[in-house]
Amino acid sequence: MNSPDQATRRNLLKLLAGAPLLPLSSAMAGACLTGCGGSDVSFTSVAFKGMDAPTLANPAAMASTTAGSTMTVTFSDASTLDFKLAYQPFFITGDSVPDGKGGTVLAGGYWDINNQPIIDATVPGSERQYFSDAPDGTSLLTLPGAAVAGVKGNTVFAVVQFEYTSWAQDGKAGMYGMLPSPVAVLTLDQDKATGKLSLVKYHNVDTSGVHGLWITCGASLSPWGTHLSSEEYEPNAFTAANETQFKGFSKNLYGSETAANPYHYGHLPEVTVNADGTGSIKKHYCLGRISHELVQVMPDNRTVLMGDDATNSGYFVFVADKAGDLSAGTLYVAKVGAGFSIDPAATTAAPLTWIKLGSATSEEIHNLASTLKATDIMAMSTTDPADTSFTRIVANGKVEWVKLNSGMEKAAAFLETHRYAALVGASMGFTKMEGTTVNIKDKIAYSALQNVQSAMVAGHALNVAGNGVSVPKALNAGAVMALNLTGGQKDSASNAINSDWVPVDIKALLAGEDIAADAIGNTANPNKVGNPDNLKFSEKMRTLFIGEDSGQHLNNFLWAYHVDTKQLSRLMSIPAGGESTGLHAVDELNGWTYIMSNFQHAGDRSGLPADVLAAIKANYKNKFGAAVGYLTGELSQTKLSR
Repeated sequence: MNSPDQATRRNLLKLLAGAPLLPLSSAMAGACLTGCGGSDVSFTSVAFKGMDAPTLANPAAMASTTAGSTMTVTFSDASTLDFKLAYQPFFITGDSVPDGKGGTVLAGGYWDINNQPIIDATVPGSERQYFSDAPDGTSLLTLPGAAVAGVKGNTVFAVVQFEYTSWAQDGKAGMYGMLPSPVAVLTLDQDKATGKLSLVKYHNVDTSGVHGLWITCGASLSPWGTHLSSEEYEPNAFTAANETQFKGFSKNLYGSETAANPYHYGHLPEVTVNADGTGSIKKHYCLGRISHELVQVMPDNRTVLMGDDATNSGYFVFVADKAGDLSAGTLYVAKVGAGFSIDPAATTAAPLTWIKLGSATSEEIHNLASTLKATDIMAMSTTDPADTSFTRIVANGKVEWVKLNSGMEKAAAFLETHRYAALVGASMGFTKMEGTTVNIKDKIAYSALQNVQSAMVAGHALNVAGNGVSVPKALNAGAVMALNLTGGQKDSASNAINSDWVPVDIKALLAGEDIAADAIGNTANPNKVGNPDNLKFSEKMRTLFIGEDSGQHLNNFLWAYHVDTKQLSRLMSIPAGGESTGLHAVDELNGWTYIMSNFQHAGDRSGLPADVLAAIKANYKNKFGAAVGYLTGELSQTKLSR
């Protein structure tokens, strides 16, 4: 590699030994290199050299987090440094970790409404607290004045949420969605010399004040430093009382199958971290009750673009009344114009216009949620009632007929958001719209479509003709879409939208490729993105990071896509059958740059090779455990001239 002069190199490597990545901030780079060789040298850019996908010849690599990629950093004097990447977990769920009080707590453990552990008693004599195999959304942050016992360097916090657990101990009882999702604040000790992060304290956040949490999936860090969580696949308020899943959730949370109210779930939770490593939570009920996957707040601190991980989903935007406060505002849903395509080679984008669904405060919608039943808001039938006062819609992957009750527009907009959006003519035709993120410099948002099928395909029973979302054939491997952002927009009633960050069109950026099953069972091209899910953009690295949730890749991958060079690089492979989650790209935290990454449900795939499955069981608590951690530089690569 083309290196800085020897004095510069020595000083830089001292700072980087064991580094999570590189201190990419100009301040850190300048401080390190000023006077090291007589000139100022600063960071310019990064590029990634991807790794090959693991093969059956190396079952150990297929059964663990494998990062064989390299990051090359270029400096202003044209010198470069290469860093081989590796994965460093804070813990595997189910580990006993420090609680900051001299004791331990179960990582990823489940708690009921009274903050008592929820016990898995499916194997008599081996009762234990349930813990998650599905860590997901993660936010890394700092706070002024933070002080936590045991921290020797800089105090750093991570908020981690746990989406679900797949199975009970007996391996027979499926537990998806039947346990209230926990969320934890991790206190991390950041080594001032190396940037290495070490777990000091694990604090389970009390969620009893927000009725517990339902299937928390992706997350993002707000510009004001809070963790924006999610509750996806909102429970169907018309049928939840009779559904095994929701009754089980209510029983585990409240001790009663009938205590939980479906309208209390499907909203946006926000976690605030305290300086002592504890945290508090509130829910915002005015951003629509949809399949919240991952939201992105724009630089105005008011405009929120939301992922909607459902069949027949839509693009939703919320514009808050006040910057940094999501407790009141206006909700919009998109209408897609002509020309929608999932082909990245398409030369034009499909225009987006916006329908106003309503304005509300979180408090008033919470009050409605606590007092109304579904039938108070609208009538709904799954068969044609032969009544012209009903409207045929397609919502949540089903054809329905609905009739809005008089005066219930606001309640419908915020509590029956999917049905109401379809009723007023929005383009509710997407399938599993997952993560969102923003490229601030270019004013482009990115959105992941995990797959393109059913509701998106012309002629399918769930496709709504004329709603703008229609492609000739399915692409199960999915796509990443790009949306240009601008101001001066008006809604469908010609009223101004008070934001400079409104999506105005949509075009494919990347697409996967469906293939016939290869030798190891991949049904999507392993050298392209397959079923994109988590998305995060790094302004400093000019890189879009993409985590997969793919049943089409035997091993899911974490990718880096440089938006200027168009280079797609495979950074890391997740244990076979697992999903890449918890993605968070941190440009600068005390001068250091991090890529946070978790995985979930390793081994969750039929037909895995016996040696791969055995290794997964050995690595991850018989498939009950999963990792929370981050990408780091291998010590052998950075300890070169100390």
